[in-house]
Amino acid sequence: MADGVEVRGRTVRVYFRYDGELCREPFPGEATPENIAQAERLVGMINYEIKAGTFSYARHFPDSPKVKTNTLGHYIDLWLDIKRNKMAPSGFRGYCSRVETHIRPRWGDCQADTIDHLDVQDWVQNTLMPKLHNKTVREVVSNLRQIFRLYRTRNRSAHDPTDGIEITLPDAEDPDPFTREEIESILGTPTHRQAELNLIEFMLWSGPRVSEALALAWEDVDLEAGTVTFRRARVRSQYKVTKTRRSTRKVQLLAPALRALQRQAPLTRNLKPVPIEVIDRDNRTRKAQKVRFVFHNTASGEAFSTSDTLRNGWWNGHLKKAGVRQRGPNQCRHTFASQMLSSGIATPEWIADQMGHTSTAMIFKHYAKWISTDGPDVVGLLNQALKLI
Repeated sequence: MADGVEVRGRTVRVYFRYDGELCREPFPGEATPENIAQAERLVGMINYEIKAGTFSYARHFPDSPKVKTNTLGHYIDLWLDIKRNKMAPSGFRGYCSRVETHIRPRWGDCQADTIDHLDVQDWVQNTLMPKLHNKTVREVVSNLRQIFRLYRTRNRSAHDPTDGIEITLPDAEDPDPFTREEIESILGTPTHRQAELNLIEFMLWSGPRVSEALALAWEDVDLEAGTVTFRRARVRSQYKVTKTRRSTRKVQLLAPALRALQRQAPLTRNLKPVPIEVIDRDNRTRKAQKVRFVFHNTASGEAFSTSDTLRNGWWNGHLKKAGVRQRGPNQCRHTFASQMLSSGIATPEWIADQMGHTSTAMIFKHYAKWISTDGPDVVGLLNQALKLI
């Protein structure tokens, strides 16, 4: 018998090497001389197609278990299982949505080794790009690339059809902080929602992420020492530890931020602690805590569930009433950074520590250009110091 054919009792099997793996498949019929000859011809055809790059496992062996486990859908399921155990539920939902909306409907039933670069490129350019933002397209392609990376761990010689596909993003929007005049208008405009105004003043002068401010509890506050410790964040209706280890930080408060907390204390400090679960950094461990949240939604009497509740429920209307151009509450964090830089006193290192950045790189990248009208007259000070006038 020729190489690639073997007889076991009354059955015939063909074997061949494909994608670096020795494959064995049964040949229909008993081990008659005629069937053995047909099996030899089949092996010759398969080896020729493998060399020519035209071999299709599903065409020759449609009922093979290898066909079922070679669909991209099989690897999509494996990839999602891995991600489910590694990611926070909020992030995993985004991955799952992109896969189930865009990737699986188009590629799930395809044999992974038959998916071609040009087909993927056509899908990106003519299906995704016309209806999605570049950022979303980039995320979808990135997810598909990760799925193929998983596929290639089992099929080492397989190609990645996403290679060379790059999605260009528009320039990121610059921070758009509030000026001192705008700050005064925001804080000076009357409102019946004092808790929200306290929250905004606290964020403007302490610089937390909105998610960190919403998750702040009185257990994290020391009014006498004038400090707070940011330990957790509110992300998509769940509590998580802070974004990075460096983000878990104890900060000394500036006077306006401390005053905002002092005004807030009578409103929420003596409330009964509520039980919550906080997702740890491994995205699996959940720690039970009982806390008294500092800032409550005046409309509901409960802690804010999302930043959208703050934005749409009060913030947008308050900015309009104050005559201040619309921006999101996240600009309070940018305002803190720009105000500190423009003072000429706070160093980038101090600002990075206050804001929970891992280094000063983010400070220089996003904020160094702000030497605003609120800051010192640097040229005038230099003229005086160097006696140039």
